[in-house]
Amino acid sequence: MRSMDLEHKQQPGADGELHPQASVKSLPELATIDSLDELADVADYSFMHTLSSDPEADTRGINHTPREVCSGHYVPVIPTPLENAEYVTHSKTFFHQLGFADSMAQSADFSRLFSGDASKVPDPMQKVGWATGYALSIYGNEYTQQCPFRTGNGYGDGRAVSVFEGVIQGRRWEMQLKGSGRTPYSRGADGRAVLRSSVREFLAQEHMHALGVPTSRSLCLYASTTETVQRPWYSEGSRSQDPDVLVSNAVAISTRVAPSFIRVGQLELFGRRARNQAHPQAMQELEQIVLHLIDREYADVIDANQPTDQKILQLAREFCDRLTSLVAHWIRVGYCQGNFNSDNCAAGGFTLDYGPYGFCDVFDPYFQPWTGGGEHYAFLNQPVAAEHNFGSFCGALKPLLAGNADALQQLALIQQSFAAEMQTKMQKMWAAKLGLAVFDEALFNELVTLMMQTAVDYSIFFRELSAIPDDIDPLKTSFYTDSTEREQSWSAWLQKWKALIGELTVESREALSAQMKRVNAKYILREWFVVPAYKAAADRDYALIRELQDIMAQPYSEQPEEVEREYYRLKPTQFFQAGGTSHYSCSS
Repeated sequence: MRSMDLEHKQQPGADGELHPQASVKSLPELATIDSLDELADVADYSFMHTLSSDPEADTRGINHTPREVCSGHYVPVIPTPLENAEYVTHSKTFFHQLGFADSMAQSADFSRLFSGDASKVPDPMQKVGWATGYALSIYGNEYTQQCPFRTGNGYGDGRAVSVFEGVIQGRRWEMQLKGSGRTPYSRGADGRAVLRSSVREFLAQEHMHALGVPTSRSLCLYASTTETVQRPWYSEGSRSQDPDVLVSNAVAISTRVAPSFIRVGQLELFGRRARNQAHPQAMQELEQIVLHLIDREYADVIDANQPTDQKILQLAREFCDRLTSLVAHWIRVGYCQGNFNSDNCAAGGFTLDYGPYGFCDVFDPYFQPWTGGGEHYAFLNQPVAAEHNFGSFCGALKPLLAGNADALQQLALIQQSFAAEMQTKMQKMWAAKLGLAVFDEALFNELVTLMMQTAVDYSIFFRELSAIPDDIDPLKTSFYTDSTEREQSWSAWLQKWKALIGELTVESREALSAQMKRVNAKYILREWFVVPAYKAAADRDYALIRELQDIMAQPYSEQPEEVEREYYRLKPTQFFQAGGTSHYSCSS
């Protein structure tokens, strides 16, 4: 396949797709990529070629010892291959989008690279990958305690190494191995990801894409048949909040893909250094990473010819729009990020880092699957958490505007606008879930109270409501508790809702129902579906992973009766309060 003569950009749209934005010189007909040699033809490492390497790094990529990294945008790192790697699965959906032949996923050279061995890649692909540092803010408060040096210079990609960047079928993509061994940012850890967490992330990324939520993507997943690591986890039947046993886990490498992996925390790192004049190039490095972000993620909406100050202000406006839309999408589908620190917030405005995430079963505004997350990152607190991350984002940009009082004032106004923009997006989202043209606060508040009093399954309730029932009987299929005492209240609420949607003909009723079903998914990747899949995978049985891939790739569709019986039902009693299912520590 010949290299494309173009420079493409992309951004996540409201439908969850990553849309290309390009200044196209010529666009050849799309062709299938059948081999790693053909993938090499489209390699284009803009991050490494336009930004600066850590000057203290070994240029051969032998940088696996934890240490302070005080300057530079990345550290060259050779990934550490899995021992005796075995193919687990790949995303057929994403392979098709990229124009990859499915056969590549199990080919020797492709499997070798994406299980961590980059030593034999064809030219012009690079045999050395790269890891990046970033800062950490929790709810807008800057932290350095997680850094072993207490300086913030040791925090970053501790088990993730990017190994490829290129333009594929008109879009720029970066491919990153998660679980590929130590980097300078590993902080004494082993740099590995266990099979359990790798399966969870692989399935979640592709499911979120199918749900229409902007997200990084899953490419492929390989596991070692011999290499294991010890991790704290939950014993069988445990009701403990925290892990109570040490478990031997197979290690795995999943490849996640995005237009870039620049995080808010990454911008923060360079912003802090510039603010503190940490080294002579600090301000220059901040400006370079911000302009690179614009080039990679926002080139379609930010004019390259305008002054840098104006680019920065437009970047803040666009990120505000994307981040508020993203969080509204999360709540629409019942998703809780669990750990929404600034380092887990993609500066491109899409979902990144599926560690302690979870999807709601019983509706609870304070749903939080991660035992270390606290209420501040709970389900309906995510808009406020996003606002704090946006504040960190704006704070990182301020040093670049220090000489322009008017621009600083404009940036402050943009930051102040976040809460109102978030509220607007949330109200539109709730109105869409309810099939209303305009959000009705009284109706919504009454519904939330009833859902909490009755213990309602979040996804099943809204899907059943999408059928526009004549009475509350279909809605009862989403109730975890006996609703006898509240039947009158539920019936009264339903009548109020029907009065707001108005009189419907058969045709308009069907149209409204179809519209609501496009917003309210039928199938959601619940944790109690995923647990049996990764347990079977531990015995090298990957069939359930692949079954979940197929089902969760069609979340809005009606599927065969046997699928509905198994995957469209209330959470069984035995899984409530179950350690590792209803709640879990950060899944590593």
